[in-house]
Amino acid sequence: MEQHTSHSGHAHHEHGQHSDHSESGHDKHAGHNVADFWKRFIICSIVSVPVLALSHMIQQWLGFELTFAGDKYVLAILSTFIFFYGGYPFLKGLYDEVKDNAIGMMTLIGVAITVAWAYSLAITFGLQGMDFYWEMATLIDIMLIGHYFEMKSVMGASRSLELLVKMMPSTAHHIKNGHIHDMLVSELRIGDMVMVKPGEKVPVDGIVTEGDSYVDESMLTGESKPVKKEKNDKVIGGAVNGNGSLTIKVTSTGKDSYLNKVVRLVEDAQKVKSRTQNFADRAAKMLTFVALGGGVLTLVVWLLLGFPFVFALERMVTVMVISCPHALGLAVPLVVAISTSISAQKGLLIRNRTAFENARLISTIIFDKTGTLTKGSHELQDVKVLNQNFNEKELLRLASGIEQHSEHYIATGLLRKVKELHIEVPRSESFNYLPGKGLEGIVDGKEIKVVGPNYLKEQTIDFPETDDAFTGTVVYILIANEVAGYFTFSDQIRESSFEAIRILKEAGIKNLLLTGDNERVAEKVSNELKMDGYLANVLPHDKLEKVKELQERGEYVAMTGDGVNDAPALAQADVGIAVGSGTDVAAETADIILVNSDPKDIANLILFGKATYNKMIQNLWWAAGYNILAIPLAAGVLYNWGFMLSPAVGAVLMSLSTIVVAINAQLLKKSLA
Repeated sequence: MEQHTSHSGHAHHEHGQHSDHSESGHDKHAGHNVADFWKRFIICSIVSVPVLALSHMIQQWLGFELTFAGDKYVLAILSTFIFFYGGYPFLKGLYDEVKDNAIGMMTLIGVAITVAWAYSLAITFGLQGMDFYWEMATLIDIMLIGHYFEMKSVMGASRSLELLVKMMPSTAHHIKNGHIHDMLVSELRIGDMVMVKPGEKVPVDGIVTEGDSYVDESMLTGESKPVKKEKNDKVIGGAVNGNGSLTIKVTSTGKDSYLNKVVRLVEDAQKVKSRTQNFADRAAKMLTFVALGGGVLTLVVWLLLGFPFVFALERMVTVMVISCPHALGLAVPLVVAISTSISAQKGLLIRNRTAFENARLISTIIFDKTGTLTKGSHELQDVKVLNQNFNEKELLRLASGIEQHSEHYIATGLLRKVKELHIEVPRSESFNYLPGKGLEGIVDGKEIKVVGPNYLKEQTIDFPETDDAFTGTVVYILIANEVAGYFTFSDQIRESSFEAIRILKEAGIKNLLLTGDNERVAEKVSNELKMDGYLANVLPHDKLEKVKELQERGEYVAMTGDGVNDAPALAQADVGIAVGSGTDVAAETADIILVNSDPKDIANLILFGKATYNKMIQNLWWAAGYNILAIPLAAGVLYNWGFMLSPAVGAVLMSLSTIVVAINAQLLKKSLA
């Protein structure tokens, strides 16, 4: 028998340690909004036109001449404006990084443009050499547009869920004393009654009290088909109502709503860094010092070789710009932002990023049977009377007196049958929950226990075995400690379970069935799904030990469960997956929460975890590989072969590297179609 428990509900816990990833370079300019970067880019690009026109190098290349008295001072003034106005975000970033002792990519850009501007200004006021104004101006322009697109990508990935919240209706049809009037959603209180008309969005989380309709929750849970909602069913704020009218009782508002909890979970998951992200941050920091050192070394070497200072300076600036670890700094954070957001929209909520990325390591996954691989909607099949002093209806009546205190699927199935037969549920006293074994209490002065076979075995109470062919769940009713009869329930395997097991097998992941049911039930379900094995007659407190045993054998274990009596095992597993949590997104011990109980989601989740990690590694390799090639080219190793990179071309290549990383991260969306 699947363990008979009373669902106490998940404790509500606001998860998330708000760490700040100030080390990662892309956050250095997070204080500047996207519109500000765009505005600076447009203005600086316009001012750059006369700067280019007044630059002697450009005039020589294009074969024209534009000179007038004081032209070099006009060029200096325009370039200085671009330096301070366009370069402000980078100069501020340089200041912040030095102040916080967190040297990063803003330091590189800030030093490069400052050196170029200061040297050019010195040329204007008498130093011999060629000015650097046009290179500095185009460099700032390219940096501004590059940062604009980068920030837009990150913000777009991070804020897709917040946009959902903003799309929530601002008013609701409030029902009071039989009258309907519109009021602000922010003014609704728990317990208020609200009407949702056909085609409208559900304004708040609630429970249906009247009506039935099909509701589209796809934007919230990933459930593609509309879900039928009728009396006592939960509805989520933001879902789209179908063609029926619903009256709902408000259960949560504002920050306690499902959607807001999801947004907070996503934000927390994006803020808390995984090991991969920490590695990328360290690599970016190291590359910053390599770039600074390489720039200075390039300057010194070219000067020692007898080349002009302006040439050596140009090589130094190019090295600093082209080796800027922007792509490296963006490689992981953008993948993080995209993966967490699209996961949440598909009903996969990530609480522990490291565990999610480690999905690639899973070698064995343990499936809790009921409600995950099977539908969990147990229907009462038969009532077997063993004590002739009672009949079927009386056994059902006495059992219902106890079961009314439980939310377990067995209790639900039994009470549904009692309601069908119009049996009045009696009051009970001294109710007690027997963890993993069943329930007990006093009904009509009689001591009643409704328990599974494990309890009877523990108490060495004789009980009749069911037919060998029977593979359902059996619950025994004891009256005055004697077995008076038993109830049989049957469950059906979910259609998507077959597909889930097939996907996992193809991925080379072993799958095991875990159940409190007997060997026959476990074997039948396991064989039908073609699983790799099963663990039967397992009590809730034994689940932890089963996970440990597998880990001791060197397996990397994922555990799926409902997050209540499976909590210790979920915590022990390398990757804990709470399933069927519905609107309760705060399953305490799970690393990942699946809003739906669809086992295919579990398989998709593991594959998506692998895809996410692969994208991170691809981006890291690209960003690192690009720099390995780019730095020597920028330094001028191919000078004797006539190949040279200007700082502006270096900036273009650096920006292109960042764009490649961003596009590759966006491709992740196809992995969870």
